[in-house]
Amino acid sequence: MQVYASRHTLSGSVEVPGSKSHTIRACLFAAMAEGTSFIRNPLEGADCLSALHAVEAFGAQVRTEPGLWTVTAPEGGLRLPDQVIDVGNSGSALYFLTPVAATLPGWTVITGDASIRTRPVRQILQAVKDLGGDGFCTRPDMDAPPLVVKGPVRAGHVEHEGVLSQQISGLLMAAARLQGTTVIDLRTPKETPFVAMTVGWLESVGIHVRMDRKTMAHFEIDGPQPYRAFDRVIPSDWEAAAFPAVAAVITGSRLSVPAVDLSGTQGDAALVDVLRAMGADLEIDRGDGCLHINRQGTGRFPLRGGTFNCSAFPDAVPSLAVAACFAEGDTTLTDIGVVRLKETDRIAILHRELAALGAETEEGPDFLRIRGKGGRGLHGGVCESWHDHRIAMALSVMGLALDGGLTVRNAECCAVSFPGFYEKMNAAGAGFVCK
Repeated sequence: MQVYASRHTLSGSVEVPGSKSHTIRACLFAAMAEGTSFIRNPLEGADCLSALHAVEAFGAQVRTEPGLWTVTAPEGGLRLPDQVIDVGNSGSALYFLTPVAATLPGWTVITGDASIRTRPVRQILQAVKDLGGDGFCTRPDMDAPPLVVKGPVRAGHVEHEGVLSQQISGLLMAAARLQGTTVIDLRTPKETPFVAMTVGWLESVGIHVRMDRKTMAHFEIDGPQPYRAFDRVIPSDWEAAAFPAVAAVITGSRLSVPAVDLSGTQGDAALVDVLRAMGADLEIDRGDGCLHINRQGTGRFPLRGGTFNCSAFPDAVPSLAVAACFAEGDTTLTDIGVVRLKETDRIAILHRELAALGAETEEGPDFLRIRGKGGRGLHGGVCESWHDHRIAMALSVMGLALDGGLTVRNAECCAVSFPGFYEKMNAAGAGFVCK
């Protein structure tokens, strides 16, 4: 699908879906619990459905209704799959399931789409081996799935770089299933709010975790500990809220995003602080849980540049990079090397696609710099999403502030994390043309 975006002003509100990060965790925890769990307001996107189908392969019984997923864990615990596990485009499902599968006796094969088959897995497979399991990639010259992992692992000590938080979350999930104490030490922990989210889930279902909460570099879990079933409402997704928020900021529109998550469990909520630091008019009404953009109607435009460490919220990099194109002065997004390991190499792709639209950009191993001129010199054109949902949405909202129109190819991938994105934005006046 191609999407054509042109200069428009937004108004009203855009409701965002449930959190992808929370939904995928809910699927895994429900499958490992005892009994039946109820997941309310799940994100019914492709990644979450992949996670749901994967836990079915491990023996869970699943029933889906609009707004409610019911998951009954297999009696006697997870079962060794009798089929290849296809995680689709979900890096979370890949990294969560690899160590969890290794708690079972026997071999499990895990693969995914073309993007997943480029994701690095060497460190998580080494962690499985450190705990007495085994694993390898089916292509000897590739550090990527398809992979094969063998258990059962045993409790022990794991040292890990800690850059990919999803791998740490998977190890924590698996540790509670093992007999004895498992210790996990991280050398350079990144994306720590997502690890904290996993710990919060563990504690909510009855798993006790000892950890260094200041550094997020040391964890201890005694096992086995039983997972409790749960009935839980998935909060709205801050990662999705970034796109209507940035769209309103760069178009000077007055817009609201209702029912945002105020629990503090999603690191991407820091997007609000960054945009405020750039001069945007954003306000969270904690009374009604609504994010208001340009509530005063001033627009406060143009934005101003700055340097922002995004290691705790790397998924916000595409939307922040777009905002930076409309700022005065340099904006540098730092400590973001991990985004090269996401669905795509997002640093390289943003550098390429933004430059094609007239932006002056510079990339480094772990930074992206945009030399902003208040939007001057930017123009429309044709861009490629590279089948990355966040790139597709970021470029699409950028088109709302450009003269000349912008076409984004392969834009249907936004359904991975924001089903109905274009329809919801159009209800607020975006005027996207999809064909």
